[in-house]
Amino acid sequence: MINWTRVSELRDEIGAEDFGEIVDLFLEEMDEETCALTAGVAVECLESKLHSLKGSALNLGFEAFADLCQAGEKAAAQASHDQIDLAGILRTYEASKTEFLNTLETRFTA
Repeated sequence: MINWTRVSELRDEIGAEDFGEIVDLFLEEMDEETCALTAGVAVECLESKLHSLKGSALNLGFEAFADLCQAGEKAAAQASHDQIDLAGILRTYEASKTEFLNTLETRFTA
């Protein structure tokens, strides 16, 4: 679900001291975007919302979530909106976020 190699790379790229702030920013952005999906997004905006979420997810190592966003983005681009599982995307985000936050501290201490 989480690509911890990518998380380690991000941490190395930005430095341990700034990592927490970057994580907070990414999570805040993804929370806002997923709230927008929950509230309902105009069909013409769905592709760009899912694209944005995919980018943030990949940066933070949320691999399973990014994959679902990519599939939804592709379906939206083909006007196959009935093929987009928004509930599944949102569930995967919450599960990814929970795993990430529950594991993050222990992965980078020691």
